[in-house]
Amino acid sequence: MNTIKKTMNIFLLITASAMLSQCSSSADAPSPTTPTPVPPVVTNEMDFWLTKGNQSVMLQKQSSILAFSTTPNNYSNIEVDETKTFQSIDGFGYTLTGGSAQVINQLNTQKRQELLQELFGSGQNSISVSYLRISIGASDLDPAPFTYDDLSNGQTDLNLEKFSLAPNKNDVIPMLKEILAINPNIKILATPWSPPVWMKDNNSFIGGSLQPQYYGVYAQYFVKYIQQMKAEGITIDAITPQNEPLHPGNNPSMLMTASQQADFIKNHLGPVFHNANLNTKIITYDHNCNKPEYPIAILNDAAAYPYIDGSAFHLYEGDIDALSTVHNAFPNKNVYFTEQYTGSSGTFDGDLKWHLRNVVIGSMRNWSKNALEWNLANNASFGPNTPGGCTTCKGALTVVSSDSFTRNVGYYIIAHASKFVPAGSVRIASNLSGNLQNVAFKTPEGKKVLIVENDGNASEIFNIKYNGKWIATSLEAGSVGTYIW
Repeated sequence: MNTIKKTMNIFLLITASAMLSQCSSSADAPSPTTPTPVPPVVTNEMDFWLTKGNQSVMLQKQSSILAFSTTPNNYSNIEVDETKTFQSIDGFGYTLTGGSAQVINQLNTQKRQELLQELFGSGQNSISVSYLRISIGASDLDPAPFTYDDLSNGQTDLNLEKFSLAPNKNDVIPMLKEILAINPNIKILATPWSPPVWMKDNNSFIGGSLQPQYYGVYAQYFVKYIQQMKAEGITIDAITPQNEPLHPGNNPSMLMTASQQADFIKNHLGPVFHNANLNTKIITYDHNCNKPEYPIAILNDAAAYPYIDGSAFHLYEGDIDALSTVHNAFPNKNVYFTEQYTGSSGTFDGDLKWHLRNVVIGSMRNWSKNALEWNLANNASFGPNTPGGCTTCKGALTVVSSDSFTRNVGYYIIAHASKFVPAGSVRIASNLSGNLQNVAFKTPEGKKVLIVENDGNASEIFNIKYNGKWIATSLEAGSVGTYIW
């Protein structure tokens, strides 16, 4: 019995020892390992700047990585084709009214300089405005109407001996000099709201027409203006003969029919510009898209045609495709979009959508060389303005105090183009896709820029397709994105 017990104990001991040995060798042996996959390095190939209609994002560069791919998906495409080119671009910007200059000058020196750098500079935080419209004399967004040759009742000045830029020497001219120091290449368009009242048939700043006997004197008035601005170091790239010639009810204003403007250009303004060796462009019309027949009538005048660079438009009435109507009739003449205001009663989201769709994207897709919003700046009361002038025009900026201003919707409307599409860029082809309004450009540096506005009521995912590859991205309803690659 004892022998059996001993034998059993020995057997159990050997078994346990073997098991321990197996466990030990199993724990000590290296187990086979699966290498951790290294994800491919994805570099960002497209910058994306976003503004949302709800103002939660305001012209902000997005951190998401956007890289081109060929992986199929079912999203709609916006295809950009740089082999198809259209018009070259002169720039994007605003009207620097007398009132704008005055309220910006109310900022302290440091704040004003910072603002002008932000608007016109090329730094990281600048929006690089490249085009300005100014008034010849007063617009309705000056404190009072004036011209450069105002006389007592019954007087005339046929030789313009009393012509003087003095009314602008405290505000507009000094500010233009500051702007030109920042961007010497900015283009300036100048437009009169009214000639001196002694030239008009009603002797008033409001309405009336230019008397035919003063056509020649008024043409010289333009020459003097351009020459004296040049002497101040300010080059006037272009003029229009009259702001809103079919709206004689503003203060100041003047009625100028198409036949009157054709007569003025072909017999007076064009020849005196030629004789004075002025390269300043003459641009017709400068009024709403509902009357394309106005610039067409002038361009149909064979004697006026050689002096004319193109036609300018606003969009308080009509459709933006009127620019294409005029372009198609006269493809060798340029078209411009020179004014659209945002109003005190408008909403940020509504104005952002409408103006991006029409003023920026719409004008560009209809051959415009520029896109300008109306007033650059005003005060908190939407002033200054002339008696009877616009009291609801909201500037791109509101100057609140000597060290404070706010950026309004007009700022962002223009910034989404001006910051990324410099003068000298060329519009290139891009297809419209559903609610995704868009326009594309190629910059002088060779970059591609696509501005997209989601005009619908829902978020959309879509592809930006280029050279056989694409990037999937998305925009919320009412949002605007600028894509650069």
